[in-house]
Amino acid sequence: MNTLELKSRKLVAALVAAGALGGAGMAAVEHLHAPVHAQTATAPAAAPAATVAMPNFSAITARYGPAVVNITVSGTRKVALGGDDDDDDDAGSAPQGGVPPELQDFLRRFGFPPGAFSPRGGGVQETPVRGAGSGFIVSPEGLILTNAHVVRGADEVSVKLTDRREFKARVLGQDDKTDVAVIKIDARDLPTVPLGTSKALGVGEWVLAIGSPFGFENSVTAGVVSAKGRSLPDEGMVPFIQTDVAVNPGNSGGPLMNTRGEVVGINSQIYSRTGGYQGVSFAIPIELALHVKDQIVAHGKVDHARLGVAVQEVNQAFADAFKLAKPEGALVSTVEPGGPADKAGLKAGDVIQRANGQPIVASGDLPALIGMARPGERVTLDVWRQGKAEQLTALLGNAGDKAAKVADAGGAAKGGKLGLALRPLQPQEKSEARVDGGLVVEQASGPAARAGVQPGDVIVAVNGQPVKDAEQVRGIVARADKSVALLIQRGGQQLFVPVRVG
Repeated sequence: MNTLELKSRKLVAALVAAGALGGAGMAAVEHLHAPVHAQTATAPAAAPAATVAMPNFSAITARYGPAVVNITVSGTRKVALGGDDDDDDDAGSAPQGGVPPELQDFLRRFGFPPGAFSPRGGGVQETPVRGAGSGFIVSPEGLILTNAHVVRGADEVSVKLTDRREFKARVLGQDDKTDVAVIKIDARDLPTVPLGTSKALGVGEWVLAIGSPFGFENSVTAGVVSAKGRSLPDEGMVPFIQTDVAVNPGNSGGPLMNTRGEVVGINSQIYSRTGGYQGVSFAIPIELALHVKDQIVAHGKVDHARLGVAVQEVNQAFADAFKLAKPEGALVSTVEPGGPADKAGLKAGDVIQRANGQPIVASGDLPALIGMARPGERVTLDVWRQGKAEQLTALLGNAGDKAAKVADAGGAAKGGKLGLALRPLQPQEKSEARVDGGLVVEQASGPAARAGVQPGDVIVAVNGQPVKDAEQVRGIVARADKSVALLIQRGGQQLFVPVRVG
């Protein structure tokens, strides 16, 4: 026994005698000083893998399900007469005679392409229409949130509770830009749902939906968050929550809940090639819905801010063309003359990277952020212009009927030279196109044609630099590394198109 071992034994013996250690104290020391081969003779058993408990969806449904309501609407629509008697009517298709324009938006939300049920005959008649959706109670006095498309154009709105009571509802207001509506029933001491925040949601986190798919009241489905901040065509103001929760016609307007039973979104849309659920559904973040609700309750309408730009996605080709560190931001393709962005000094070709300190990663982040602001507010924009960072401040206007558009960038081409035959604009063409300069595309081939450039297009700028002759274009292309960004004007619209040059 060495000196260190002897001292440790004496120390432990003293502690045991003093009552500071139990009888196990000496045994611990014996183990500590056992020969090394004795400690390693048998390897300890591996710890079992950690298990993750499933959320208690049953408890959430039992507690908060009574605050989810079934909504039915009725009214009349002007329907064009026509159609053939021998048409095959699939489940969920329109009645004979086609679908009125007011319902085309509803059908689009559930996967039917525009015009899929367009009328083919003459004449118009008033036809009874019924629809259904879901909603959830947010105040004991009968305030209910749902989708705008559920109650749009309805003459009568009825609400049915889980205790089988039914009430007539008043539509306090609806906002088509965000697809949020607020309705009210005359009742007291109603059950409500707790409201959470979508900001704390993580991708992969469990969520559940309660609603009335196909009229089956208070049905529960569950899944996970697939993505956040999704921007959809014509819905640029809403940063959708994407999930794989089964959502079908009738679920619209119902709550999306987290594992604590808090509402984090309003189920609104699906992506489908069949008209039914195919694994991709979208919900409106609850923060945006409450922002809209507060305005409707206070003023009966919703005012959204407007910056006055059209933006498009920054892909890798654009990042190379504008010498950005990574493909992020909102590329400004059009600035509305005299609008807030124009007055602030924004130009086509600027890449907005931050707004009020919030990073703009995808182009859809910008209209979603601006849409949450109020007209008259100031927004600070960090932009990338001609290889340098700048900061601008804009005084936001009122969106009214004008919303910031997200343009389609088109496909990027691969190859070398542009493959364009160009000529300067004539004075009359400049006047008709309402531009100070630019070049008309007479022929397009090679990389430019593959990128979508067409004869008759007007090239206004290259990499954000206004161009007035073909020699200037050749110089910019010669200095480019991998890509150039052509600002094209076509049919009164402007759009950046990336073209690979190396």
